[in-house]
Amino acid sequence: MKLSWTPYDLRLNHRFTISGFSRTTTPIVLTKIEYDGLEGYGEASLPPYLGETQASVIEFLRKVDLSSFPDPTHIGEIVSYVDGIAPRNTAAKASVDIALHDLVGKMIEAPGYKMYGLDKTAVPDTTFTIGIDRDEMVREKTREALGRFNILKVKVGGDDDKRIIETIRSVTDLPLAVDANQGWHDWHEALDMIFWMKEQGVVMVEQPMPKLDLDNIARLTEVSPLPIFADESVQRLSDVERLKGVFSGINIKLMKCTGMHEAWKMRKLAETLGMKVMMGCMTETSCAISAAAQLYAGMDFADLDGALLIGNDCFEGAKLENGKIIPSDLPGIGVKPVEGLVFWQ
Repeated sequence: MKLSWTPYDLRLNHRFTISGFSRTTTPIVLTKIEYDGLEGYGEASLPPYLGETQASVIEFLRKVDLSSFPDPTHIGEIVSYVDGIAPRNTAAKASVDIALHDLVGKMIEAPGYKMYGLDKTAVPDTTFTIGIDRDEMVREKTREALGRFNILKVKVGGDDDKRIIETIRSVTDLPLAVDANQGWHDWHEALDMIFWMKEQGVVMVEQPMPKLDLDNIARLTEVSPLPIFADESVQRLSDVERLKGVFSGINIKLMKCTGMHEAWKMRKLAETLGMKVMMGCMTETSCAISAAAQLYAGMDFADLDGALLIGNDCFEGAKLENGKIIPSDLPGIGVKPVEGLVFWQ
């Protein structure tokens, strides 16, 4: 197996602002694993808050030696080895995991959703994300979503959350999910806001308070009229069990949990614990989005609009159909790179 990679910068269609920071680009690193004439593709998306850079990902990938493994089908053993190379580096690890899944699917000529025994059409609507912005931009982004999406995701957690919701409501009455990105700090005030938002058609709340403030989040979840999902509070499989009773559900992101192999384990554990599950994403190409789309059939919520927020997607893969992200029937994660994409090592 030969591993290679290339850095790439994603251009966002609009400035993206959440509680805490704003950006117009997202750096990524694309990976490729070659075996027996086949190629598997992966991706590491690197928003600033993840703590990884293109340089750190490439440094990590240089340490990955796949020569001791007989073939890519030993996914469990390979991702365990990759995980042990160095702590953290979760997006870098995910880029290898995704490429392995793509490669194995091509070897057995099956798309990922069939490998996991899922129905690719039995999926929840994906949200379309509207960041914190001026009224005119909020209205413009909302209009862009009309006729394409069935639910919107609104970034809140600032000083004017009600203004943003009311601005969206001046354009549409579509259901809303809200993501505070840890922006609320008093659980009583958060509860008041959630009750108000429920009246405005909000159906779920993501990471309302700081990720380590679990006692107050648990108090909020217990009395909230809406389900409360963990995002920053949940990274990997080891986090799931301790969040039972703290959150209603978890948001699984491949870039945080090291890829598809662990994401599937997180999903099954959460479901066993009676927790809701959603599949989320960073700003990503259709490579990583298509990988996530292979796993989210039957989940409660989804936020898989990452490739729809950029203007220079370098893969063709899962498509938006009637408000849902539907994977292709191509084997593996179901993607094709655009012409001219060059990998180096």
